[in-house]
Amino acid sequence: ASGSYHPFYNGFYYNHIMNDMGNGQDKDYFNGARLVVETSKDPVYSYNGANVTLPCHYRFEPDLGDKRKIRIKWSKLRDDYTKEQDVAVAIGKTYVAFGDFKGRAHIHRASRHEASLVISDVHLKDEGKYRCEVIDGLEDESDVVDLRLQGIVFPYQPPRGQYRLNFHEAEQVCQDQGAILANFNQLFQAWSEGLDWCNAGWLADGTVQYPIRLPRKPCGGVHLAPGIRSYGPRHRHLHRFDAFCFSSALRGEVFYLDRLAGMTLEEAKQSCQDAGAEIARVGHLYSAWKFLGLDRCSAGWLADGSVRYPIVNPRPNCGPSEPGVRSFGFPSKGRFGVFCYKER
Repeated sequence: ASGSYHPFYNGFYYNHIMNDMGNGQDKDYFNGARLVVETSKDPVYSYNGANVTLPCHYRFEPDLGDKRKIRIKWSKLRDDYTKEQDVAVAIGKTYVAFGDFKGRAHIHRASRHEASLVISDVHLKDEGKYRCEVIDGLEDESDVVDLRLQGIVFPYQPPRGQYRLNFHEAEQVCQDQGAILANFNQLFQAWSEGLDWCNAGWLADGTVQYPIRLPRKPCGGVHLAPGIRSYGPRHRHLHRFDAFCFSSALRGEVFYLDRLAGMTLEEAKQSCQDAGAEIARVGHLYSAWKFLGLDRCSAGWLADGSVRYPIVNPRPNCGPSEPGVRSFGFPSKGRFGVFCYKER
């Protein structure tokens, strides 16, 4: 029952109070009041680097008036609602945050029955389900809120070609591109927005899937409906596929530099450094294309050695008729411009 989305109610309500013997021993008494915990029923949306509040409030039915110090606990959950990690715990005005949330999370109690969680400097991996748990003596009630990040999913192949990544290598290449492995919800959202990709790639849960908008013979057959094709869970060390990476909004800007004769990759990296920036990663370019409307019909180097360019408004001599990030692959030779990234 504790893994259910709905708050757990055991049929009894207790009030934890100190006895009157002065010996420090506690007793639990039935108080006849029901504890109710409520969070947002709709997902809460944020983006990389932002601050976000996950709302949570509790009440007693009937209202018991001022109470003693209630214990509040926030946990991050897996998709099956089992606990993944502790986030923060508070009693009264005292709280402690755990792990990667230290220094970034605190419990906001502006009103008497508020138990909201504030996360600062949101990270890509913060997306997911969070449980707000309120504990009053033996009574323990909770509810779940879903944090989702505004972002973009992009397929990724390394320079050495298709289907060369085991799960752990896929995690690393996404991180190298300023992203993380996408989860299923992120891939599904990308598919609903038009992503069509026939190569299978790793997702964050260790499954291998791919999104198809236009059914065709090499991609599961022409008789299957559009949707997410799944190979299911695969061996994380032995099996090799591509990766689906997820990147969110940028904390800085992507800009283009060029020379009359173009640049080699090493010259491109140096040009970005001379401009007080770094050569952009693939995730930076996709995010700038989606969220900042970056539109450039000029190919440029990226940090992984690929050459790409972003098109918001398709036009002649700029590739296909649909918007997207075009790729020239990983040329071993050639001179191009460069996309640089600079944090604000």
